[in-house]
Amino acid sequence: MNIVDRMESNVRSYCRSFPTTFKTAKDHLMIDESGKAYIDFFAGAGSLNYGHNNETLKNALLEYISGDGITHALDMTTVAKKRLLQSMQDVLFAPRGMDYKVLFPGPTGTNSVETALKLARKVTGRRNVISFTNGFHGMTLGSLAITGNSGKRAGAGVSLHDTTHMPFCDYFDAETDTISMIENYLEDNSSGIDKPAAFILETVQAEGGVNVASKTWLRRIAELAKASGALLILDDIQVGCGRTGPFFSFEFADIEPDIICLSKSFSGYGLPLAVTLVKPEFDAFKPGEHNGTFRGHNPSFVTASTALEAYWRDDRLSKEVHEKARIIKDAFLEMADRYDGSVRGRGMIQGIEFPDHTLANKISRTAFGRGLIVETAGPNDEVLKVLPPLTIEYDALKEGLRIITEAIHENLRSDVSTKTTVGAK
Repeated sequence: MNIVDRMESNVRSYCRSFPTTFKTAKDHLMIDESGKAYIDFFAGAGSLNYGHNNETLKNALLEYISGDGITHALDMTTVAKKRLLQSMQDVLFAPRGMDYKVLFPGPTGTNSVETALKLARKVTGRRNVISFTNGFHGMTLGSLAITGNSGKRAGAGVSLHDTTHMPFCDYFDAETDTISMIENYLEDNSSGIDKPAAFILETVQAEGGVNVASKTWLRRIAELAKASGALLILDDIQVGCGRTGPFFSFEFADIEPDIICLSKSFSGYGLPLAVTLVKPEFDAFKPGEHNGTFRGHNPSFVTASTALEAYWRDDRLSKEVHEKARIIKDAFLEMADRYDGSVRGRGMIQGIEFPDHTLANKISRTAFGRGLIVETAGPNDEVLKVLPPLTIEYDALKEGLRIITEAIHENLRSDVSTKTTVGAK
C-alpha cells in the first residue's frame, strides 16, 4: 500500500478515475512520474482555462514573489489588489457598461455562492432561494441546499432547507414552458412556495450534465426575478472566464445579473481566488459582517490581473474559443450520429451522452489508457464532458478528439460483442 492509500481519506475521487502520480504539467499536457504524457481535457475542472503553468502568468507570479510581494493581507489594501480592481474596471466592466462592487469572500467557488445567498437574504429580508434541477453550486451547506444532486446533498448530514428546486430549461422537454410553471407557483398564494430572495442558476450546468439554458429562457428568468422582487444570482464559476466564448457566459443573452459568482479560472493560474460581483445598490454588508482569513490572496490577484490584461483586452481569445468549439461539436455530432448519442454544450464545454448510461465512464477509462484525461458529468455520470484549456493547440485538440473517437468505437464494439455472445447463449 502506498503512502496515499495509507494516509489520504477515502473521500478522494479524481485520483480513482485517473490512477497515476503526476509530476509536471505544461499548457495542455500533464506528465506522470514515469514520463507518460496525457492531453488534458479536464483543465482542473475548469480552473485552468489558460493551461498549466501558462508562461505569461508564471513570469508575472515569479517576478512578484521574487520581489517579496505581499502574500497575505486579509482585506487590507495592497498594490496587487489595486491593480486587479483597475484591470477589472478597464477590461471587464467599462467595455460592457457594467457597474459592480467587488466582494472578496473566501478563496473558493462555494465561498462566493454562500456570500451571494447571504447577501440576497439580507437585502430582501426573505429566506427562500429558487434553484434548479441538476444545478451544482458547491459543497458547503448553503451551496448544497441549492444543489440538485442527491449524492452530494446526502453528505451534509443535516436538513438542507430554505430553497425551492424548480425545473431548468428543457428539463422535461423542449416544448414544456418551465418559466410559466414557476410563475404560476409564485403567483398562487396556495402553492406553498415562499416568495424568493433570489434565483440562482448556471447558464450551462457543467456538473449537472452540460445542460444549456437558451437565450429566451435566461431573459425570462431575469424578468421573473425582477417582477417577483428577487435578486438574480449567476453562478459563472465553471463556465465563466471565457469558457463559452465571451468572458461572462451570460453575455449572449443580454441580461444583467444582480450578483455574479466567479472563481476557478478567475485567478488564471489555478491559484485559489473567488469574487462575488454585486450591483452597488445591493452592497449591503456592514464592515466585517462577512469576512474570511484567506480572502486577500495577493499572488492570485497578480495572475488574475495578468490574465485579464493578456487575454481579454480584445476578442481574439473569444474568436478562438468559437473556432475550437466548432471542431469539438463537429466531432461529437459525427460520433452521435453513428452511435445514437446526443450532444449538448456551448463554447469549449461540450458533452455527449449515449443510450447506455454506463458508457461515459468506460470511455473515460479507455481514453485515459490512451493518454487523455476526460471526465464525466450528470446525475449518474452518464455524460462524457470535454473541458480543455481554452488555449490548447489545434493539433492537440484534434488528437484528443481522435482518442475519444477511438475509445467510443472500442467500447461500443465491445458492448455489441458482449450482447451478441449473451444472445447466442
